[in-house]
Amino acid sequence: MIIVLKPGISKKHEAIILKEIRKRGYKPHVMRGVSRTVIGAIGDELTHQSLETLGVVFPEIVESVMPVQKRYKLVSREAHGQSSTVSVGKHSIGGKKFHVMAGPCSVESEKQLLQTAEAVKAAGATVLRGGAFKPRTSPYEFQGLGQKGLKLLAKARKETGLAVITELLSESHTEMVAEYADIIQIGARNAQNFQLLIAAARTGKPILLKRGLSMKIEEWLLAGEYVLSNANSNLMFCERGIRTFETYTRNTLDLATIPIIKQESHCPIVIDPSQGAGRADLVIAMCKGAVAMGADALLIEVHPNPAEAWSDGTQQVSLEIFSQLMKELQPFIVASGRE
Repeated sequence: MIIVLKPGISKKHEAIILKEIRKRGYKPHVMRGVSRTVIGAIGDELTHQSLETLGVVFPEIVESVMPVQKRYKLVSREAHGQSSTVSVGKHSIGGKKFHVMAGPCSVESEKQLLQTAEAVKAAGATVLRGGAFKPRTSPYEFQGLGQKGLKLLAKARKETGLAVITELLSESHTEMVAEYADIIQIGARNAQNFQLLIAAARTGKPILLKRGLSMKIEEWLLAGEYVLSNANSNLMFCERGIRTFETYTRNTLDLATIPIIKQESHCPIVIDPSQGAGRADLVIAMCKGAVAMGADALLIEVHPNPAEAWSDGTQQVSLEIFSQLMKELQPFIVASGRE
């Protein structure tokens, strides 16, 4: 059930409703919007006392009580009619301002990372991406610098002011990654690693959840439910391409997920065009398409010298191309009603 509180309700009144929800056997999840507070109540309505009477018992506090028909309760648009925003430092993703997260696939060295960070910031990016722990298909390929890479990301943040997003691969690394990251990324290979999702959610950090390689959209939304149901409302979905029969590109970037996620969920949607096709020469075109279709942000791989990158060089754009990309995106951002 979804309980919508009236505008301007005090914390005291909110606490009264939360106590009543628990008393009736449900687990409440609070989602605070700009003007209203929405509470998702999870529980079996067949065995617990009904919540539909809350509006009658507390008419001065409760505006409405609605059942949610979807399997994914808290991420659904039914649960939260207004689009949610995710706060990252001084930035808000999902609102009026369009955001670009950019940086190297892998953190390789201090020089490489700082050079990239300074360049992407100058071009207009607000978040620095960089992999400290890398999931690789082959065990013999570069696996990342680990904690050393995290420390380099923290140094780049200090010197540029950019927020940092990096991937979490293991539950055992949760506290370490949370210490350095502003946004925790859950990659495609771990999109249904539910214990990892729970561990990441409990850090309280914003979570960027990538779509699995062969994941249905409903499965992706249900994976997101693990984040919100563990007291973390700061969830962003990220489309990064799915595996199909096509071999011309590394993956098939499914831009249809943008309007679908907007219809089905209140959470922001981010597009990763680098992983999306695995080809740097297609990144600009795919970015334009994503912006035009209503994406809230982009996640782009950028490297000072892609030909010498330690991982995925073919899909990373150069500093010069990234600067060009940001200029070419401007009219699309304005046309989509963003800043």
